[in-house]
Formats: sequence, C-alpha cells, structure tokens
Amino acid sequence: MASKLLDMEASKLLLEAIALRKCIAATYNRGKVKLAPHVLYTRREELFIDAVTVERNGEAPRNVKLGTFKLAGLTELEFSGRLFQPEAIFDPNDRKYEGTMLFAVETP
Repeated sequence: MASKLLDMEASKLLLEAIALRKCIAATYNRGKVKLAPHVLYTRREELFIDAVTVERNGEAPRNVKLGTFKLAGLTELEFSGRLFQPEAIFDPNDRKYEGTMLFAVETP
C-alpha cells in the first residue's frame, strides 16, 4: 500500500513538472540527476518517463538526448527550481507512445 501511495505522489509531481515545464531532481541508479520530463507513459503495466538529462552527478551531459526512466527507479523526487523548454528531439507522435501515453509536454 505504501508503494502505491509513493507512486501516486511521484506521478502527481511528474504531471505537474510536465505541465509547467519544471525540471525535477531525483536519485536514479544511485546517482543524482536533474531531468526535464517530456512524457509520462506506461509499458508492461509500469510507469515510465522520457526526459532530457540536464545534469548527472553535478555535471551537464555532453549531448542532449531523450532518456527513458522507470518511475519505480526514481527516488527522492522533487522540483529542482529550474524550468525547461521542450526539446526538438521529443516526438509525441512516436509509435512507442501509441496507446500508452498518459501526459506529455506541449510542443510548439
């Protein structure tokens, strides 16, 4: 029951982050990350986000890319205080989101 409540709180935070284009800070695979979440979706009945990594362990990545993160693997989720603009590499019409997309950032 407690894990379902945590999933619900994390989902709520991510929905707000996507809607208002807020970056999030979290721990993922024992590393600290700052992410710009672009889409929340399901795969095999589990929640995932595709996000641009803004920072990993205090350093900016060399390349801008959209990564996939399993919601269950993201811990210590919080807003980072930074806003983001949607990246052109995000395609909300990508086939991988067909029938699974719950919410996505609005793209121009």
